[in-house]
Amino acid sequence: MYDVLFTEKAERQLRKLEKHVRERIISALERARIRPEAHFQKLVGDKAYKLRAGDYRIIADILRDKLVILVLKAGHRRNIYK
Repeated sequence: MYDVLFTEKAERQLRKLEKHVRERIISALERARIRPEAHFQKLVGDKAYKLRAGDYRIIADILRDKLVILVLKAGHRRNIYK
């Protein structure tokens, strides 16, 4: 099972979201801990991955050798890719 770690930026972004959105994102990450490749999709032209949680996205790097999901960004889909 993978561990989930957050960058400082991702933690700040997550704290700014509403409580029900935050819970939905955390729930999606918990499901992805067992087999992240089944939940995350590779971003085109980037080494990062995305995870959908309704209208919100989680951008993360999956470190398979250390069994870590490093969350880089979290936010609404219209703003997250900028």
